[in-house]
Amino acid sequence: MSDAPVTSIVQIDAWRESASESQQLEFKEARSQFEMSRLREYCVALANEGGGLRELIANALIHQDLDVSGATVMVEIYTDPIEISNPGQPGVQPERFIDEYRCRNEPLADLMRRFGICEEKGSGIDKVVQAVEEQHMPAPEFRVDSVRTTCVLHGARAFADMSRDDRVRACYQHCCLRYVSNEPMTNRSLRERFGLAEHQSAVASHVITATQAAALIKPDGALTSSKRYARYVPFWA
Repeated sequence: MSDAPVTSIVQIDAWRESASESQQLEFKEARSQFEMSRLREYCVALANEGGGLRELIANALIHQDLDVSGATVMVEIYTDPIEISNPGQPGVQPERFIDEYRCRNEPLADLMRRFGICEEKGSGIDKVVQAVEEQHMPAPEFRVDSVRTTCVLHGARAFADMSRDDRVRACYQHCCLRYVSNEPMTNRSLRERFGLAEHQSAVASHVITATQAAALIKPDGALTSSKRYARYVPFWA
């Protein structure tokens, strides 16, 4: 049995109602679109069933800029996505969240690791992406502006319903995840990530081509004339 903390509805309510001088977790309730009881159940399901909510909240707390006044970590829940954001810009580019690690508040990060709230250094985003891939869900989206860093966690969506950007983002993150695991991305691994059948290799090839066109991945140099058996690595590898 895992020793990891189990998130409950009682804990969700406690997070919503808690406040201190230095930390505050805000839930913006989309009352016109969703009942709060269902929102709480959604949070619990994501936290306990591999959706990565706990990891993302922990990351937001750890990497927030405490020098920014009047801003807090926020969890905004809508009918489809959940947005987790923290004040401040990240120490690394969003495209490198999976393979690089630079913590703004290391003492806080160490404390949260000791409590079992988050995992070892640099593994949080990896685990979130892996959990999303196992469910064939859209890849998380990372947004950075002059004030905040935001992660958008999308709900379930069939491959046919994903936009081109959804597919390209998922392909790039899959390639990064494979690379840090010492495995190249292939047409087959991408099909498995999207839940595509073996005869849909041409579909996966189109996604790979689009991701290459976006300059996010590249061939790993292995000599092969077949896109089906080619291997790919992130652009920075």
